[in-house]
Amino acid sequence: MADLVAAIDQGTTSTRCILFDRGGNAVDSHQLEHDQILPRAGWVEHDPLQIWQRTETVVEHAMAAAGVSASDLASVGITNQRETTVVWDRRTGQPYHNAIVWQDTRTASLVAELERSGRGDLIRDRAGIPPATYFAGGKLAWLLSEVEGLREAAEAGDALFGTIDTWLLWQLTGGVDGGRHLTDVTNASRTMLMNLTDLAWDPDLLELFDIPAQLLPQIVPSSHAEAFGTTKAAFGGEVPIGGVLGDQHAAMVGQVCLEKGEVKNTYGTGNFLLMNTGTEIVRSANGLLSTVCYQFGDQPARYALEGSIAVTGSAIQWLRDQLGIVTSADDADRLASTVPDTDGLYFVPAFSGLFAPYWRPDARGVIVGMARFHTAAHLAKATLEAICYQSYDVVKAMEADAGVTMTSLKVDGGVTKSNQTMQFQADILGLDVICPVVPETTALGAAYAAGLAVGVWETPDDFRTNWQEGRRWRPTIDDDTRTAGVTAWHKAVDRTLGWVEH
Repeated sequence: MADLVAAIDQGTTSTRCILFDRGGNAVDSHQLEHDQILPRAGWVEHDPLQIWQRTETVVEHAMAAAGVSASDLASVGITNQRETTVVWDRRTGQPYHNAIVWQDTRTASLVAELERSGRGDLIRDRAGIPPATYFAGGKLAWLLSEVEGLREAAEAGDALFGTIDTWLLWQLTGGVDGGRHLTDVTNASRTMLMNLTDLAWDPDLLELFDIPAQLLPQIVPSSHAEAFGTTKAAFGGEVPIGGVLGDQHAAMVGQVCLEKGEVKNTYGTGNFLLMNTGTEIVRSANGLLSTVCYQFGDQPARYALEGSIAVTGSAIQWLRDQLGIVTSADDADRLASTVPDTDGLYFVPAFSGLFAPYWRPDARGVIVGMARFHTAAHLAKATLEAICYQSYDVVKAMEADAGVTMTSLKVDGGVTKSNQTMQFQADILGLDVICPVVPETTALGAAYAAGLAVGVWETPDDFRTNWQEGRRWRPTIDDDTRTAGVTAWHKAVDRTLGWVEH
């Protein structure tokens, strides 16, 4: 039996394909960025066709680098930026509009009206999440309202909706020639349209957003031997598609957070802290989300509490692309290391409002505590520290909801390459921060889900055997220093609130 598994990891800024062996080791990979389209302040879009083209390219290059063909692959897994919304013509494969990205805030007025009218409570009760610009349901409602002819096409059954997993799966399984229109439970749980209890599209929520049911993909488990079909494109032959998971849920699997109470934090475009709550749906009283963690085959779904932070790694990208003061993430890290601290400068990158635990779409980014003394190096350091302060707020909310005090935190994602950022995270949390040998666990989790479906791994216990600690950071500051930093951070957060009026 072939024992390599391919993972397609389609993220907010790039797409990559990584081939993994049975030991969870990356054999070869390829990665390409795609365009960030910013039509106006607060709007963020992607070109779905460009994403699909980049997907085909990274698959081809990764397989060529490894010297393998479709027959060498046991399965394919997909993981994706979650709430990003695409609607396309089933007959032509052409999108009706650019994909609206999860960071986009154009639905703020819709969200505010839902709260004013009291209908937000229905969304919280059924979907486990608050009404927010973050989620896909509002984006889909906006497209149906604003794109000429789309509603008519949707009602006629000619239009298809999906998050990026659905878009890629449809293309991989044939596109206009019989492509499968599916999503998994984790991605469906990010739409404000799925009932978290019965894992099905909720008729009352569809009515609330005025969404025709025929637009929607079928919901299936995250790992399944038959549900997703086989590849007809990109891989040069037929390979079973065994697993689909939203990126943060995939990272939970990759970090082997499979038992109730296990926690991980992923540092990517945004930060996402999840705690496995087992088969129980835990309702947050502190600004966190209740979401599906994963579902393997016919087993009951596992749930999670999640703290979602909109802007962390993308703030470093902002330093590069909008300000031009660094050329790369490594350059930002180097620049920040030239000063011992921020000397009172704080940066709250609320570009898309504030997500967990505040949920304030009216917030916008601020830089406070500036003096003429400050330099680009201080801003770079404040950017890295903002990543850690935002995670601090979510950790404290999660501890309050779960009634536990964490003793360590598993971390993964690109920002974990920054030693000073991870050391500051350990310092400001006052606990050990642990990164595995394979830090890019999102792709690994997708591979695990795909391989589990076809027998590459017999049970999820096999994943735990593969996990190895790579690096550990321990706290080095005292409580008074930590308290002073957090207090100043919260003063800075207060300055962001109420900036935008809808």
